[in-house]
This record gives sequence, structure tokens and C-alpha cells, in this order.
Amino acid sequence: MNDPGAEYRFRDRAGSLIAEIDAALDRGEIDEAGWHARVADIIRPAYLAAITPQAQSGHSGDAATWEHARGLLADAIDRDGTFLDVGCANGLLMETMVRWCAAKRVRIEPYGLDIVPELAALARSRLPRWAERIFVGNALTWTPPMRFDFVRTNLEYVPPRRRRDLVERLMRDIVAEDGRLIIGVYSNADPGGPGLDDIVRGWGYPVAGQVERPHRTRLNELQRVFWIDAPGVSKGA
Repeated sequence: MNDPGAEYRFRDRAGSLIAEIDAALDRGEIDEAGWHARVADIIRPAYLAAITPQAQSGHSGDAATWEHARGLLADAIDRDGTFLDVGCANGLLMETMVRWCAAKRVRIEPYGLDIVPELAALARSRLPRWAERIFVGNALTWTPPMRFDFVRTNLEYVPPRRRRDLVERLMRDIVAEDGRLIIGVYSNADPGGPGLDDIVRGWGYPVAGQVERPHRTRLNELQRVFWIDAPGVSKGA
């Protein structure tokens, strides 16, 4: 079955397109709103045209490879609480995180945020019981209804020059005072080289924990998740 826009669907396969958008922003040809609009123009049609729930969330594999690639996020959840998925797309991670956490007897209440209205609408249609928990907005400016115990994001959701601002904003305004910011899943093709965790440490945020596993199909590539605890978290917990 023909799948329109397939070559642009998955974020790590659109690197050259995103780099062109980054460069246009740096040259002053577009502003940040234009950056987000152009990225959405890549993601929106591809995700909406996708056939499987995994592809609608930017994953090229099936349910088994989804669990391998994203399941380690559950290792960052150490207690019951609310969970916000920033960049939730069709809501699949919200849905599967509940199951993965339940398997280790942890109960989470999932919420989602996406900057693309059509993707948020898709998530609401897939998950009607959580429709009121799925929001549209830019994580840099969105006003949350409350703070969340666990917030997951990736840094590439904003222009490179705003990534430190994204971490600062989430920690200041959206993560609960005793909560946790989870970053990932991301891949590091050079296991011996610096990762996002090193960059974030350089911004002055202690990394409280991290997990990694080998990529299922790419030799010598690791998939990683790390997290930052808010100042109110007890270090003895």
C-alpha cells in the first residue's frame, strides 16, 4: 500500500531537511514560529498518512520494536504519579507507558502535549477516555493546567539555540517541585562519544539517572534515556 510522505516520516531520517530549516532560522530568513511551522509541514502529512500506530508516532517498526525502542522510558518512573508526554503525536507513548509501568506495579496518569493540532486531534480520537488530557501548544510558552510528576521530552522539538531554554522552562514551570524531567529516547551512534546527557550537565543540571540499551538493528548504536530531578526530590528516596 502506498504511503505518502514516507521518506520524511521519521525524525532521524529528515536530518537534512531539518538542518535546512535550522540554517534558515540562523540566517534570519524565518523566525521561531516559522521554524516550528516548517518542521510541522514535514511531520504532519507523514504522521497523518501513516498506517500503523507506531508510524503515527514516528517509529518505523512494529509493536515489538516500539517496545524495545521506547520501553526503557519506564525505567525512569519510580513511583505513582502524573506523566506528561511532550510531543505526544498520536498518544501511543501515553498508552503504552501506562501498561509498561503497570507491569512493575506503578500507576501513572498520562497526559499529552503536541504543537501540531492535527496530531493532538488524532491522539484524542484514538484515546477518547483521555481526550481532555491532550493539549495543543508549544512547550516553551504553553500554560499547563498543573505541574506533573514526570515530564518526558526530546530536545529536538525546538531550534538548537533554544534547547537549553526548553529544559529550563520545563523544570521551572511544568515539572512538579519533587518531580522528574525525562529526556529521550535518543540514539548515540558513537557510544564512546559525548551524549545529550553531557551537554545537559554542561548547562548545570545534574543527571540523576540514565539507562541505555543496544539499538535493535544498528550495530554499535545505543538508545539512551536520562533524567533530571527537581530540587525538591529527596536524594535518599
